[in-house]
Amino acid sequence: MNLPLTNKPARLKGGIQTVLRPLLGAALAIFLLYRLYNVIIVQREYGPETWTRLLIAGLIIGSVYALIAIGYTLVYGILFMINFAHGEVMMLGAYSTLFVFEAFKAIKVGDPPITFANAYPALAILIAFIVGMSISALIGFLLERIAYRPLRKAPRLVPLISAIGASIFLQNAAQLLFSPQLRDVTNPEVLTRGRGWAIMINESKVILPYTGVFTFVLSLLLLTGLYLVVQKTKLGRSMRAVALDKKTAALMGIDVDRTISLTFIISGALAGAAGVMWGIHNGLVYYYVGFIPGIKAFTAAVLGGIGNLPGAMLGGMFLGIIESVGPAAFGLDFQLKDVIAFVLLIIVLIFRPSGLLGERLAEEKL
Repeated sequence: MNLPLTNKPARLKGGIQTVLRPLLGAALAIFLLYRLYNVIIVQREYGPETWTRLLIAGLIIGSVYALIAIGYTLVYGILFMINFAHGEVMMLGAYSTLFVFEAFKAIKVGDPPITFANAYPALAILIAFIVGMSISALIGFLLERIAYRPLRKAPRLVPLISAIGASIFLQNAAQLLFSPQLRDVTNPEVLTRGRGWAIMINESKVILPYTGVFTFVLSLLLLTGLYLVVQKTKLGRSMRAVALDKKTAALMGIDVDRTISLTFIISGALAGAAGVMWGIHNGLVYYYVGFIPGIKAFTAAVLGGIGNLPGAMLGGMFLGIIESVGPAAFGLDFQLKDVIAFVLLIIVLIFRPSGLLGERLAEEKL
């Protein structure tokens, strides 16, 4: 007599995980709340002016992470792959800013002569964005055509390895072309780093930097513009249709290859804009400058819900604030801010793998 097969071990294992995961999550939350209470309420090591400075810094860097994270989300939503070369695309945008402003330093106008960037700062910044976004968009397009399109039907791990190889290639190419040394971006005087509006908090001066406000506002405008493009335009409908089902989209007359290429161009342009902002706000540019922000932006995309555009925006902002405020809030060394970001990624993958707003996938990908 054949006995019916059962799945008791699997059910038992799943039941244990169902019970343990909330318990571990509750214990972790209690520990973190205790640390916050001890540092903020009991010790009072930092005043409100310090928390304000940290919050401002977190919002600024978070807006840059959000721009980069949007690129990960766009590509993942359509090809179901992580473009780990995306941070290097951002790095090339930062280098473009450096070289554009260096070129403008050599051009003198007026009497007495001043640099072109100081005479026409708005035009100089606009040209820097056009050049940076164009170069990064071109690199994004070439990555898709050379490194990813031939592997589109390969197993999922193969394009991932190709993306890592493309990342290493771009890093070494930048090192050979531009040298490994740190380079300082010279901004137009209207966006001089360290200058800004002074806010008095608790009888202490808190600077709201011009470069930070510019970065934050422009990031929000670009993120809003992209969301409207995806939701309201013909290209956005094509992108969503290809993400849902490539074969059906092709039968409906959508050029799938063209849509995928345009997606890489848009994500590359946004990464280039993030690179320009990074150069303007932070100043230092070198061949490795895009790697860590790229990985953190991937963390932000996972945090918000990979494939979810509002989730990537929220995840980027949240990660920037946690990275900036976290060391002070939990009584840690500020050099551990990168550790906090990646520990947050581990926690999200364990307790909420779909992200804060949920992962959006087509049914066939599930």
